[in-house]
Amino acid sequence: MRGSLTHEFSGPTDPIADVHWDHEHAHSRKGFFTDTSICIGCKACEVACKEWNRNPQDGDLQLLDSSYDNTGSLGANTWRHVAFIEQSQDRIEQARESGRALVSLGMPQVGPPAARAGAPVTSAPGTSAPGAGSGGGCGGSCGCASGADPAAEAHAGSQSGCGSCGTGSGRVTEAQAMSAIDAAMAGQSDLDVAPPDTPEFRWLMSSDVCKHCTHAGCLDVCPTGALFRTEFGTVVVQADVCNGCGTCVAGCPFGVIERRDDGTISPPDGHAEKPKVDQEIPNPRTANKCTLCYDRLVEGQTPACAQTCPTTSIKFGDHDDMVSKAHARVEQLHAQGMSEARLYGANDNDGVGGTGSVFLLLDEPEVYGLPPDPHVPTRDLPTMFKRAGIAAAGMLAASAVAFLGGRR
Repeated sequence: MRGSLTHEFSGPTDPIADVHWDHEHAHSRKGFFTDTSICIGCKACEVACKEWNRNPQDGDLQLLDSSYDNTGSLGANTWRHVAFIEQSQDRIEQARESGRALVSLGMPQVGPPAARAGAPVTSAPGTSAPGAGSGGGCGGSCGCASGADPAAEAHAGSQSGCGSCGTGSGRVTEAQAMSAIDAAMAGQSDLDVAPPDTPEFRWLMSSDVCKHCTHAGCLDVCPTGALFRTEFGTVVVQADVCNGCGTCVAGCPFGVIERRDDGTISPPDGHAEKPKVDQEIPNPRTANKCTLCYDRLVEGQTPACAQTCPTTSIKFGDHDDMVSKAHARVEQLHAQGMSEARLYGANDNDGVGGTGSVFLLLDEPEVYGLPPDPHVPTRDLPTMFKRAGIAAAGMLAASAVAFLGGRR
């Protein structure tokens, strides 16, 4: 179903094409892939985001009673937020059971993981999948013909072999690791892929951010046009156009966008001796959220949060590539016995048409404070218009019958 200006209300679509960016300025859609399984909760992304965007202080910097956290959630002043979630052994088991209910791990199969996942797995630059070369080595342009078993190399981490592509060295590529797991599951290697023992306790750490939805509720309901779709497929607020009405706040199914206050921070209860904090606030009383560092994108740079992440938990690139990497990573974790791994935002048929920021989670979305079935309010517009039309036609028919009957 299409609305005015050929804008689609729901389902898979190209958001850049929807807003008619010309070929000269349009780019491939950009996005994030946040792998929470390797997030260490350092909050470097939060700090980098605040510093680059000059976002003001959010709160009094005191740790919350619920977590090792002092911001609590995304907001007008916090565009990246790292959550700390404590989980007991029972909760970890429940997460794994819910993951098994979502996906079927199936029987081990022989063949490249890309063929089974339905998405390409990218090797390191200048190489192909391990074992693809005629010499039995890496198969790339480096001429390696070591003939080494990639499964054994991934398991042993041998320090000898090709120094160009990583075959036989400690620098195991993603494709090599996947092939090693495949070989072990097929009984062709002694690599241990048994499910790990359930720990008694674990932290779940996740860096949340604006989803830059394919169908963005905030953009659709803005009455002033302050929000716009960029040539990179992201959604950005124009502070000089925003009138602070707050309609976008209600339109976002994730609770990401908020209006910025005057910046005065009152001391918490029990700390009345602390003075209030007055700070300079850019664009007060306007809606604010992550821009995916639009000012950096136009200069060909990586967003600040992704560039500063020390574990590469936050990955940035073309949206399609991020989704492919996310599917490959989930398959890898499933092969290692982590059935709780699942993707969030990678389904184009969900209520927002998929998101520009894709997440790998280790438990249900609600545990991370994410809605399990988000959808934009405009998704139901076709049905609403249809029902309103039927009601109007019924009223007109009833009025005509009453008028004609009264004349008799």
